[in-house]
Amino acid sequence: MSNKNYDLETLFKALADRTRLRVIHLIGDDEVCVCFFVEVLKTNQPKISRHLAYLRRAGLVSTRRDGKWMHYSLVEPPDEHAAKIFREVRECLASNPDMQRDKARFVKICGGAQIPAQLQKAPRPASLSA
Repeated sequence: MSNKNYDLETLFKALADRTRLRVIHLIGDDEVCVCFFVEVLKTNQPKISRHLAYLRRAGLVSTRRDGKWMHYSLVEPPDEHAAKIFREVRECLASNPDMQRDKARFVKICGGAQIPAQLQKAPRPASLSA
């Protein structure tokens, strides 16, 4: 079933930015705290938050607050065609060498025994929790 009110232009704009694609790939099937994006992508929190807000407006991420921590997870668009495009983009990202390097860094930072000091109290993604 197709949602006639879904804004495809916003979807394509959301997918037209490299940082947002990197964020989409890092989230994957997890729920991720914004602080990990800052560390993995080596950029500042306001910039990451702006990209996440764009993805939220496009209906690609949902948020959950847990105290001071904001968690993000991917959601499929309600429009069947947009959802198919989103799935295809995610599959393509999974085979991209740059995205694979980001993911390896993410796993090392989030799942490693030597987590950076500024992230030690941050909630780790469920798939990487010890």
